[in-house]
Amino acid sequence: MRMIFAVMLLLLGLAAPAQAQTNEAPWQASITEQVEAFRAGDGEAALAFAGQGFRTQFEGQPQAFYAAIVASGYGAIADSRSHSFGEFNRVSDTTVLQVVNFVGRDQGLYEALYQLVDEPGEGWRVQGVALRKEAGLGI
Repeated sequence: MRMIFAVMLLLLGLAAPAQAQTNEAPWQASITEQVEAFRAGDGEAALAFAGQGFRTQFEGQPQAFYAAIVASGYGAIADSRSHSFGEFNRVSDTTVLQVVNFVGRDQGLYEALYQLVDEPGEGWRVQGVALRKEAGLGI
């Protein structure tokens, strides 16, 4: 009985850090889903992860949303080969600033600062992004 209890404690101890890490940044899934939608040229899916203001502005026009994002200088995100998450700042219970690093198809490095809000009934949605080109090349 003690052996079973010890094994259960060990398994719980191993699972706890993974669970904590998953719960630590739930908004990252929304960013990844939107980035993957942009890479696929899927304006509808990308718009679904945008904040309410964007969804209202581009209602029924998901490809116009995609075109506007690319035309506004965010093509590096849509054309990116990979992305990874940097630091984040939990501004409040419902607002987060998340750094995302991108490697472009041209091997250029880009850093984006995402602002996300946990919208009631929607989950974490992208409110805005500030993007800048970084020095260096990515692999």
